[in-house]
Parts: sequence; C-alpha cells; structure tokens
Amino acid sequence: MPAESAPVFETHLKSLPLVHRGKVRDIYAAGTEHLLIVTSDRLSAFDVVLPDPIPGKGQVLTGISRFWFERTGHIIPNQLTTLPLEQVIQDAGELALLKDRAMLVRKLKALPVEAVVRGYLIGSGWKDYQKTGTVCGIPLPKGMQLAGKLPQPIFTPATKAPKGQHDENISFEETVKLLGRPLAESVREKSLQLYDYAARHALARGIIIADTKFEFGLDGDGQLVLIDEALTPDSSRFWPADSYRPGVSPPSFDKQYVRDYLETLDWPKKPPAPHLPGEIIAKTAEKYREAYRRITA
Repeated sequence: MPAESAPVFETHLKSLPLVHRGKVRDIYAAGTEHLLIVTSDRLSAFDVVLPDPIPGKGQVLTGISRFWFERTGHIIPNQLTTLPLEQVIQDAGELALLKDRAMLVRKLKALPVEAVVRGYLIGSGWKDYQKTGTVCGIPLPKGMQLAGKLPQPIFTPATKAPKGQHDENISFEETVKLLGRPLAESVREKSLQLYDYAARHALARGIIIADTKFEFGLDGDGQLVLIDEALTPDSSRFWPADSYRPGVSPPSFDKQYVRDYLETLDWPKKPPAPHLPGEIIAKTAEKYREAYRRITA
C-alpha cells in the first residue's frame, strides 16, 4: 500500500507547464513526447468536483492503474513509459509531493469515446432497461433485476462530455460514425477482453467489477493504446462479492458511497458542491484503500 501523505487537492508544479486540470487529474507537459499525469485527491460526483479531498485517493488510483497497466500488456499496449520521474522533475519538494501519485506517459491522440463495459445491470443501464428493455440499443432478457448479472458483458460506449456536463450513452453504430468501423470494432474487442481479464482477477479476490470505462488513444503509427486510468474505483463499480445479491443496489468500494450520501441532501447537483462530513471522508478513504489491498493482494 502506498504511504499516505497529506491530502493534495491541486498541484502547482514549477518544473513543468500545466496542460490541463481535469476533475481529478492535473496534466503537465514533459517535453514534446511525454505527459506527466498527477492524480490528486479530488473527488467528483454527478460531474461536480467536491470541495473536500479524500486522503490517499490519488495514490490508490495511481497504484491500481499501474497494477493493471503492467498486467494487461498482452491484451493491448498502454501509455506507460519507462522514463524515471527524476528525469523530468529535479526539485526534491515536488518529487516528494508526486510520490506514488504521478505517472510519466507517452503523448497520444485520445479518441472521443468512453469505452464502457457492463457486466451487471446498474446505474444508467438499469434506467435505460426499465424504459426500453435495452441498454444502448442492445436487447436484454425480460424480467432482469436491479444489479442482475448480464448473460454476457456488453460494450456500451458514451461520448465524452465537456467538464461539468454528463457523458451521453450512444449506440455502437454511432461509435462507428465517430471512429470508423475497423477502429470501433477494435475498441469494442479490446474493452471486452480487458474487462474479462480484470473481472476474473478481481472476483478471485472477493470483488465484483460490475462495470468499468476505458479510454483509448492512437500513437503516431495509428496503433490503439490504453490511456488515462484503468479499472479503478473512480472508473468502475466495485462490489464485495460476499454480500452481493440481485434486486438491491450493493454496497461498494467506490465513490457510490459519497453519491448515496449526496442524494440525501437538498442539493441540485450543480456547483457549488456541499462539504462532506468528516466521517464520510474517512469512510470513503477506507473503501478506496480496501479496494487497493484486495486488487493488488
């Protein structure tokens, strides 16, 4: 388990120029061919960044992503580089700040699609199913329950929305229009292979990966590459296998715990977000750490 340091809400490195500050990650240019991705302790819910960081969250997300990147190279290449952090950051204070929460990666062309894989019926997929009997246009058997396991995992892509807006589910044919058929089919195939590999690994350690989302990019040769984060509690729903049962929304090792708390408030799910009570912050931090311990053994 990475050593937990003081919570980091934002980074302001002097060594490198900031390229983008997302909901969770701060991205810096590291020369012309690489990026430094720093995972903060920020938490977003309903596409709004909350004002309170979750201690250790950035280190957990970085550790889990690195774990998966290092174990899925047989399925698809990824963004990781072997360059040491010390090659681009010389300041001792910045190196200490970035410890266990930063990755040096190749600069790639990101695809404009969120590659979502669902193994269970929950979230927007459940709402879609209740209305239409389908998820992203994919027909499902009648009589399925909330959190029910799907006959087989399905690929349900979404468009990537600007900051502060919600991603929108799209059909596979709409994905083909965005990417072209060969690339869309490759994204679907690799997404399903990654999910299958990770779901089997996690289940052996007591975690059900109900769904997850991947991001992909292209390198200079047009080769498909796995980028961003991979199979973390921020990009996936992790459920404890020992308490799972269909028909109810399971407890989780991800930020669903915070979402459930926020649903009890009179908050319109728009900025400014409310502050979280100390016990909610502490419980959420422990859920992230437990996911790390189980996944990485």
